[in-house]
Amino acid sequence: MRYKNFVNHSTLVSTCGTLLAVWVLFRLLFSSSSSFSLNTLPFFKPFVPNFKNVPGVEYYDLRNYQGDRDGWQRGNRILFLVPLRDAAQHLPRFFGHMSELSYPHNLIDMSFLVSDSSDDTMGELLHHLQIAQSQKDRNKRFGNIEIFEKDFGQAIGQSFSDRHGFAAQGPRRKLMARARNWLGSVALKPYHSWVYWRDVDVEIAPISIMEDLMHHDRDVIVPNVWRPLPDWLGNIQPYDLNSWKESEAGIQLANTLTDELDGIGGVSILAKAKVFRTGSHFPAFSFEKHAETEAFGKLSRRMNYNVVGLPHYVIWHIYEPSTEDLKHMAWMAEEEKRILDETRLREFYDRIWEVGFDDVRMDWSDERQSILKNLDHTEAYENQIVVDWSDNDESDITPDEKVQNRLQEEVIDEHPQDEVPLDFDPDNN
Repeated sequence: MRYKNFVNHSTLVSTCGTLLAVWVLFRLLFSSSSSFSLNTLPFFKPFVPNFKNVPGVEYYDLRNYQGDRDGWQRGNRILFLVPLRDAAQHLPRFFGHMSELSYPHNLIDMSFLVSDSSDDTMGELLHHLQIAQSQKDRNKRFGNIEIFEKDFGQAIGQSFSDRHGFAAQGPRRKLMARARNWLGSVALKPYHSWVYWRDVDVEIAPISIMEDLMHHDRDVIVPNVWRPLPDWLGNIQPYDLNSWKESEAGIQLANTLTDELDGIGGVSILAKAKVFRTGSHFPAFSFEKHAETEAFGKLSRRMNYNVVGLPHYVIWHIYEPSTEDLKHMAWMAEEEKRILDETRLREFYDRIWEVGFDDVRMDWSDERQSILKNLDHTEAYENQIVVDWSDNDESDITPDEKVQNRLQEEVIDEHPQDEVPLDFDPDNN
């Protein structure tokens, strides 16, 4: 009996040990994978209370909304968060991008925050939403859409130089952080698995950007953002320089983006909803000498979330000329006009020069031959040409002398053949 009891006891211990080993193995293999959950196994399903018969009660198990790397196949709802300020001119392009997204539209919820706008942002937003949500193909319609309006007293202008000037960064970024936190706190629902922050003025982005970023299965992930430039500025330039990784030397930013980032930019951010549910946000104060999106990246890392940037996955922001760019473009326009005026004036003078200083030597040679052919050269010999070769200068002769000389010439002309006698006495004649 003792041996039998001992065998039963040993079998029980062995069975427990085997089960424990299997449990540890499952934990090691699948604890870091969001695509597999122990809750999917039938014998690990947790108890779920039934509130279907209780009016006004909604139950959500947040373990089911952790964010999957293949969320488009698992029905993960994604929340688009879009802050808007004086954005009427950008909304047609934004909704053009939205209509082309390959992520299932019915799984995309959108929340807009309109604030401190002086243009017709609200009117344009309502117009484009009406078009988007009234399409005949229901698969093209989006999920839940919310619009919030709240002003934050933004006194900084919307020009490129106003928004990106060094002096404006502190106050502007803190106000933007307040706006982002306000929008995120009122829009995030328990059934959202992902949160995507998107600037309205993105010019080019892949239609599969949601799936592309999501597939990396990171807590916070951003693409690389560039912007086009005019030829005289170098054609292209990195735009969202708020995405960076700290290093001791602070150099080779592009080479350091392959690892986790310290700060991120706000043009395009995809994050798992749990990041915000557990308390990460956009600090509206100086957090480790940074604020807003950069501080969000640093705060999320402090909370042990991975923050990743993709250096070779590029989207394009619109080109916004700075104040210096506008001055240079005005100078270029004036310079172009000056060069055009000089060219026209030069062409005019060239035409005048060709007409006024034309080489007519060949024409004169032809005309000379024609003139000589029409002359009677026999008559030319009968005409005597008298040339006065004397050295007298008529300008030195007085009027009386001129009269006397003329009379002498007349006398000579009347008696051209008279000869003077040898005995001629001028006193007696």
